[in-house]
Amino acid sequence: MLKLYYAPRTRSVRIRWLLEELGVPYELERVEFRPSPAAFSQGTPLGKFPVLEDEGVAIGESGAILEYILERYGASRLAPPIGSPRRGVFLQWVHFAEGTAFPPLGVLIWHGLYLQNADQVALATESARERAHAALSQVEHNLATRDYLLGAEFSAADIMMGFTLAAAQFLGVLDERYPKTMSYLGRLTERPAFQRATAD
Repeated sequence: MLKLYYAPRTRSVRIRWLLEELGVPYELERVEFRPSPAAFSQGTPLGKFPVLEDEGVAIGESGAILEYILERYGASRLAPPIGSPRRGVFLQWVHFAEGTAFPPLGVLIWHGLYLQNADQVALATESARERAHAALSQVEHNLATRDYLLGAEFSAADIMMGFTLAAAQFLGVLDERYPKTMSYLGRLTERPAFQRATAD
């Protein structure tokens, strides 16, 4: 059985949410999150969240885990088929969520919550906010004519983006300037699988 090393409010939420959406059995190994500026300091096999174990192999990075689960256990659900033209758009949004939209939020978290020196690096945090707003503008534009990132149907790309948007909202970056995105996040957080994944 799959084992997910999990702490609330970390990227491991993405993977728990995905597993709940797919109905794939898994064991949840709860690990206390240790707020620390030190890298790889968490009590998981790879020192970070999330970590998935499958048949003795430990996998990190939420996007990689998401793709692995879809390919091995997804049974063609929550993603366009490999080789489909829509697969490229799907992968773009999967990686945009973590590779483009989240990094500026990470700067705000790093200086605001971990180092608590945001006032000393005002230029860096202001630049991060500007980059975060640029990313949110792309999401808002994409949602102008659709309910989810790929169109009318929910996909695993929305799981990746949902966590990023929740972080942006927590940090005060996602606000009423992005009405489509706010409504979209509301649809995501109302899903029963999301509710189960975040009940604690």
